[in-house]
Amino acid sequence: MRFLSIFKTAETGIPPTAEHMATMQKLVEEGMKAGWLIATEGCLPSTLGARVRSSGGKLLVTDGPFAESKEVIAGYFLIEAKDLNEARQIAENNPIFESTSTARIEVRPIKILEGING
Repeated sequence: MRFLSIFKTAETGIPPTAEHMATMQKLVEEGMKAGWLIATEGCLPSTLGARVRSSGGKLLVTDGPFAESKEVIAGYFLIEAKDLNEARQIAENNPIFESTSTARIEVRPIKILEGING
């Protein structure tokens, strides 16, 4: 079963340390080799992004940074796990928790839509 593991954290403007990036790279390599990690990416700062939302039938676009946000999406893992418990265990071992005290990971099962995802 596939799960999307979404990393959320406060945006401090301070880039990750070389040590944190090395730890994350090691986890990525181990996950790919073990077969539980399908894909992963990190997000650039919200200053480079935009939000698009609908309100009253009109589209509203807000350019970053997103000052009203306490947390932003920092990145994701697309993982393969036998169940939610295994997906949670993978999330608990993410080094993002070592680099910041405000990190949060949301783990959600992914539904494969017929005819869209193969």
